[in-house]
Amino acid sequence: MSRDICIYLEFLTDAHKQTIRAAAQAAGFTPHFFTLDQFDEARACVQHCEVLFAHSPELLRAAPASLQWYCCSFAGADPYCKNDGIFANPDCLLTNSAGAYGVTISEHLLMVTIMLMRRMPEYAQVVQRRGWSNQLRVRSIRGSHFTLLGTGDIGTTFARKLRALGAASITGVNRSGRCPDEVYDRVVPISDLDSVLPDAHVLVMSLPSTPETVGILSRARLELLPRDAFVINVGRGSAIDQDALVEALNTERIAGAALDVMVPEPLPEDHPLWDAKNLVLTPHVAGNMSLGYTCDKTVDMFCEDLARYAAGEPLAHVVDRTRGY
Repeated sequence: MSRDICIYLEFLTDAHKQTIRAAAQAAGFTPHFFTLDQFDEARACVQHCEVLFAHSPELLRAAPASLQWYCCSFAGADPYCKNDGIFANPDCLLTNSAGAYGVTISEHLLMVTIMLMRRMPEYAQVVQRRGWSNQLRVRSIRGSHFTLLGTGDIGTTFARKLRALGAASITGVNRSGRCPDEVYDRVVPISDLDSVLPDAHVLVMSLPSTPETVGILSRARLELLPRDAFVINVGRGSAIDQDALVEALNTERIAGAALDVMVPEPLPEDHPLWDAKNLVLTPHVAGNMSLGYTCDKTVDMFCEDLARYAAGEPLAHVVDRTRGY
């Protein structure tokens, strides 16, 4: 009997499909490909599939209890970690694509860090007014102190770029306090976050959405940052007290911020974030599937785990649903 894989993704090229077909054939599976405008066809297909490769809570909810493995093409797996019956089979394996996004998101982080340090929000206003003010003092990554709240693939890939550009120090903050890579000068547990904020020239947040991370950058913690600090968030918007951040920006309590994630998404037209001072806003574009490398890596990771799955071996990218990552 054929073992089927339902693949419901928009970014796949012909080369990606060829790679998946070869891996599936080697593992004894038959892949079925659907684009996002073929939801009904994918829903019919998934009824007899053992594996689903997608990023669609709706399609997962339509899958029967016979589904054995769901591979999410995104790194963030929080929509699939709620105890709300999204899995008909409670023992269905859940994997994500964390590890595919470090390159693209770290380059986004580098871009917005330099934009803030080189005063681009203010110079953009000067240019819009057709002015010629060019004496704003700028700063450099070289000699600056960075605190990275989140030391996974994204944080660590960015840390390596910071090291190459001469950052004075790189402090990692994670759940365990264990150091994942020698690029960090030190790593502290989240319980010690308050002690490292006063020394942060730049606070970079790349946290998953979990009950522990909601509101982690509170009003009180924003007040611990130095007045020349920048806050950058590419994790989840729920991690920041946005009202407190807007106030801190508009009163110049901090020097600036860059947000790729926020609550809600998309922002309403009258949301105060649109008019906050020295804020770089991007519409959740740091990751996505807009970089070819990310797409290639996501497919490769799925194919590697497919070989493990067929061999009865543990998968490399399993998500712990109780932790959310």
